[in-house]
Amino acid sequence: MWFSQAFKNDPEFAMLRVLIVVFSVCCHEYMHARTALWQGDDTAKQRGHLTLNPLKQMGFFSLILLFVIGIAFGQVPVNPSKLKGRYSEAMVSFAGPLTNLILALIFFVGIVITYKVGEGGEVNLFLVRVLGTGAILNLVLFVLNMIPAPPLDGFGILRSFFPALKTTSSEFLNGAYFFIIIIVFVSAGHIFSFANSLVINGLKLCGVKLYFG
Repeated sequence: MWFSQAFKNDPEFAMLRVLIVVFSVCCHEYMHARTALWQGDDTAKQRGHLTLNPLKQMGFFSLILLFVIGIAFGQVPVNPSKLKGRYSEAMVSFAGPLTNLILALIFFVGIVITYKVGEGGEVNLFLVRVLGTGAILNLVLFVLNMIPAPPLDGFGILRSFFPALKTTSSEFLNGAYFFIIIIVFVSAGHIFSFANSLVINGLKLCGVKLYFG
């Protein structure tokens, strides 16, 4: 089912997911740009990527894809020749997924606090739904981006430790892009289920019994 169909079934929740994904992707890309600057490369800064503006970090095409099929991406320009450290590329690549992991933790802690504050009274279920969705989607973004294949961040990390990968042919990269698209479509549901279970089980350990649909 096209993601756009979700707007007919549950428009409020669909829009909520879109807003969370846009915010999370922009934070992800911002930290790529910021870390690159810390490591000596000002390319992203010069091109205006030190911002949370989705039109800059994602672009119209990515935003349209998000509304239609629920998949989005961003891209920050990095010039590896300007990076000053041996593992600077790995740091820049990991900065994005790490941001999503931190956001997931913040959303998770928010759920626990919201539940504990409302315990014995009335829990704000809408807020819990927002926070739960944020935690799950950011875990999904973390896992997807850590796949060690181009053009994902996991490949940038791997390439930093194995310099021979930097000479990878463009033909291979083009094939890898197509392969990754297939992986995303096939595995996205499984990754989402894994993230959902991880959040729910984590909440149980904290004494919170909630479920997210």
